[in-house]
Amino acid sequence: MKIVVTGANGLVGSRLCALLAARGHAVTGLSRGPSRIAQPYVSVDLTDASDVKRALDELEPEAVINPASMTDVDGCEKDPAGAFAANCSAVATLALETKRLGAHLVQVSTDYVFDGETGGYSETDIPNPRGVYPITKHMGEQAVRALAGSWAIARVAVVYGWPQAARPNFGAWLVGALSASQPVKLFSDQYVSPTLALNAVEMLAELTERRLTGIWHTAGATTVNRVEFAQALCARFGFDSELIVPSRLADLKLATPRPKQSGLDVAKATAELTAKPMTLEAGLDRFYREWTGAA
Repeated sequence: MKIVVTGANGLVGSRLCALLAARGHAVTGLSRGPSRIAQPYVSVDLTDASDVKRALDELEPEAVINPASMTDVDGCEKDPAGAFAANCSAVATLALETKRLGAHLVQVSTDYVFDGETGGYSETDIPNPRGVYPITKHMGEQAVRALAGSWAIARVAVVYGWPQAARPNFGAWLVGALSASQPVKLFSDQYVSPTLALNAVEMLAELTERRLTGIWHTAGATTVNRVEFAQALCARFGFDSELIVPSRLADLKLATPRPKQSGLDVAKATAELTAKPMTLEAGLDRFYREWTGAA
C-alpha cells in the first residue's frame, strides 16, 4: 500500500514508518521541519489545509495514519486556539482529503476523551472530555466520523518507548531519572493503561492494512496507577523502587484537570486483532530490550 504517516518525527509516527516500510509498504512521513526518519519524508504544516492538499495530491496515498497531535495538556490549556488547530481543524482537513482521494484514515486519539470517573471504558462508552486537550481531541474524533469516508479511530494511553523522540515520554523520563538515582514524584491515584509504542504501532498498522473501521482501543492491556507502573519498571530494570515518591493529584493543585480513572477496555482489540494489546509485564520486557539495544 501507499501509506502516509503524519507526525513522522514523533515516538509513534517514526516507529510506524519503520514498521510499515519493513512490511513492504511505500511509506512517506509528514511532519514539520527536517526529517529524523529513514523513510521518504515531506515537511508539511498540517494546520495549513492547502499544504496538506498539495502533499496528498502528490503522494496519492491509499491510507493515512494520523498520530500527529498537540499533546501538552497544560500547553493546550494556555493555547486553546493552537490546540484546536492541531487537534481538530487539521484532522478535519485530513478527513476531507482522504475521503476525496478514497483513502482510509486511521486517527490516533486518547483515553483523555473520558472524564475518568469510572475507568474501564469501552468503545461504546460516551466520552465526556474535560479541559482543552481532551475536548479538542474529541472534536477531532467527531470530525473524522462526520467528514471521512473510510475511517478508524484508535485510542491509546500513556505511550512510552525507547529511544524517546523529540518530546520525552513517561517511560523514557522514568528510565532517565531512575538510572541517575533521582527521586520521582508520581500520582498514586491516577489509573491509566500504559501503551508500549511498538505495540501501539503494530495495532495501528493492522487497522490500516485491513482497512478496519470504527472505534478501537489500542492501548496496553493492564490498568495501573503511575506509582504501580514505576514499581513494575524498577523490578524489570533493576532500579531502586525507594526512589518512587507517591503523591496525589490534589497535592499538585493542577490548573488543568486530569482524569483519575481513564483505563481502557481492550477486549475488542484482543478478540479481533492479530496484534494483541500487551500486558504491562510483556510491554516492560520489550521496553527493557529497547533500552538495552536488544529489541
